[in-house]
Amino acid sequence: MSSNAHVPVLLGPVLDGLKIKPGGCYVDGTFGRGGHSKEILKQLGSGGRLIAIDRDPQAIASAPTSLTDDPRFELVRGEIAQLETIIGERDLVGKVDGLLFDLGVSSPQLDEADRGFSFMRDGPLDMRMDPESGASASEWLATVDERELKYVLRKFGEENNAGRIARSIVAAREEAPISRTAQLARIVEEASPRRGQKIHPATKTFQAIRIAVNAELEQLEAVLAQSVRVMRKGARLCVISFHSLEDRIVKRFMRDASRETEQYRGMPDVPPEFQPKLRVVGKAIQATEEEIELNRRARSAHLRIAERT
Repeated sequence: MSSNAHVPVLLGPVLDGLKIKPGGCYVDGTFGRGGHSKEILKQLGSGGRLIAIDRDPQAIASAPTSLTDDPRFELVRGEIAQLETIIGERDLVGKVDGLLFDLGVSSPQLDEADRGFSFMRDGPLDMRMDPESGASASEWLATVDERELKYVLRKFGEENNAGRIARSIVAAREEAPISRTAQLARIVEEASPRRGQKIHPATKTFQAIRIAVNAELEQLEAVLAQSVRVMRKGARLCVISFHSLEDRIVKRFMRDASRETEQYRGMPDVPPEFQPKLRVVGKAIQATEEEIELNRRARSAHLRIAERT
């Protein structure tokens, strides 16, 4: 995984999808380690502007000086759900030419055991995108109700054995706090053995807990709604998702925003405020076999593109 740390996923399709104008204003809402930002900046002229956002303090701290010293570039620490506020503070609402959101966990986060995202490396059970804010996964598991835990595992992890795993976690925490990634992985594996599965039994549980701890789906829904308000006409919205829950939300949002409001659907004269806000551009784009060979993270990536109308 570490070999993928600085490889931006679906880079070519993203750059094509954004239709970058040299003098335009663009937002990379999920900066990560700056792979996409670096390439977007290369296509901007002296009058262009790129604003990058990330809530991970390590991502902010590790940003290369080649980016941070560039007067066209600004890196903001914040959540994607704060998009409209961040853009509004810069008097750019309705003036953004392109938005990019690369969802999910970055390879450097997965590589660092202390972040607690991966069961492949034993470390503190944290999972927070921003380790300085909110409850860690360990703290969340210490108090979550068994019924809610089952719901989270089933909805966010699409885990068929959610009930059995939830019961096992609740029983285990009565014996000792669940504070390590390897500890949680072992509990899940004992509750739901591999039995020929290609993926590790804990994969879906870790995904579900991470999504819950970081409120990832709520963040996504909030930023999608805000995106249409910050973009100018003709601007492009590009979203890369890595699992079906995210992709369904993005697909549904773009579809609904590309139609008239229901009460005016099919009518000849639709008031401007009820007209479609987006136009869907093509179908979801997936990585080529060549890209997947170079970057395993790309194998589950889906890019969806829409244009502000």
